[in-house]
Amino acid sequence: MAFLDKDYWTERYATGKTGWDIGFASPPLIQYLDQIENKTLQVLVPGAGSGYEVAYARKLGFKNLHILDFSEEALVRFNAIDPGFPASQIHHQDFFEHQGSYDLILEQTFFCALDPSLRTNYALKMKELLKPNGKLVGVWFDREFDFDGPPFGGKSAEYRSLFEQYFDVIICSPCYNSIPERASSEVFMILGNSKIQDVF
Repeated sequence: MAFLDKDYWTERYATGKTGWDIGFASPPLIQYLDQIENKTLQVLVPGAGSGYEVAYARKLGFKNLHILDFSEEALVRFNAIDPGFPASQIHHQDFFEHQGSYDLILEQTFFCALDPSLRTNYALKMKELLKPNGKLVGVWFDREFDFDGPPFGGKSAEYRSLFEQYFDVIICSPCYNSIPERASSEVFMILGNSKIQDVF
């Protein structure tokens, strides 16, 4: 799949075609992270780009953060933002080849970068990577685009139909604290990997 080629994403960075990069951590994920008391959770941010959410979480005191991206250029940019981040927790890798076990996985403009034909694979891989009571939390586009992606759009009902096959859909609601440019076009979801819905 061409859009999964690491050279494609590196070229996007090199030419400044990085519309997904808002320059700071996503407000919905900031608010979510601010509420978590347990800073020992194993956390993964796949397709993290410049990794603003990872850098923000580390400032909050999270210890077991893992950042993953297919493009080395993205991780170079993250290192410039957070130069002291542990190298063992930086993964230059294809998400679908990653191995690990996480309490929390954060979604921010990764799902929309994947060709829609991979959405079931995405759900299955997320389920594999999450611990039995883990959660997939983040923001998905709740709109279609009038061009060939990425980004690839979709609607909340479509996502619910997909994810409820593999997860407990704890929250699937319009995102009220999106950045202005994405207002009324995002959905916030919390997906649980079991019927145990721990509060975090």
